[in-house]
Amino acid sequence: MNFNSQYRPGGFGHLPLVTKNIIIINVVLYLLKVVLEGRGINLDDYLGLHYYLASNFKPHQFVTYIFMHGSFSHILFNMLGVYIFGQVLEQVWGPKRYLIFYMVTGLGAALAQYIIMHFEISDVLRAVNNEIANPALSALEKADLINQKFDYLNRHVIVGASGALFGLLGAFGMLFPNQKLYLYFLFPIKAKWLVIAYGGFEIISGIQNDPNDPVAHFAHIGGLLVGVVLVLIWRKDRNNFY
Repeated sequence: MNFNSQYRPGGFGHLPLVTKNIIIINVVLYLLKVVLEGRGINLDDYLGLHYYLASNFKPHQFVTYIFMHGSFSHILFNMLGVYIFGQVLEQVWGPKRYLIFYMVTGLGAALAQYIIMHFEISDVLRAVNNEIANPALSALEKADLINQKFDYLNRHVIVGASGALFGLLGAFGMLFPNQKLYLYFLFPIKAKWLVIAYGGFEIISGIQNDPNDPVAHFAHIGGLLVGVVLVLIWRKDRNNFY
């Protein structure tokens, strides 16, 4: 498959509908988050994805987290990726299939990070629950530990379109493997090698498990893997796959 001029990215005004609306929704929610933070309201508490035992957890967060971001640089680079890769894939697949792909890879990213989050949190919760069960503690001390436990749970929040973006990157690499992309706008690299390099970097970073690293590396891996699997499944349907 060749990356021909029919599918080259265009300006924002010429973006296909779904890609354009994804970017708009992300930007609007980020600006709303900034405004509300000035009023003491953290929008991530409501729309970021929390651990299921956290008091702030709600099922809708598995969807809404994909449209939330932690910083200006976070949303800038994610939306730049959606702008570059998303519009091309939407032109190839059409809006319906593209939207399905975007949301499913986002959910896959969330589930992958959720599994890692569970292992990270479960040991801490086990130790705290054992301490709460200590009969020597007063009711006030137990109540304080319970509050600390829920504060700890509510601090674990997943936000960002990065998982879905890695799904887009994986699909782009499979559909246009030899298309040259420019890393940091300077260094040309074929799409297939960029996908492999990014995937390898995320696996290594995730395994290292640096406690000071705020990036959800396994969400990136999950989104990438789900994206690759979806493309492989859809390729079997030759009548409806480009």
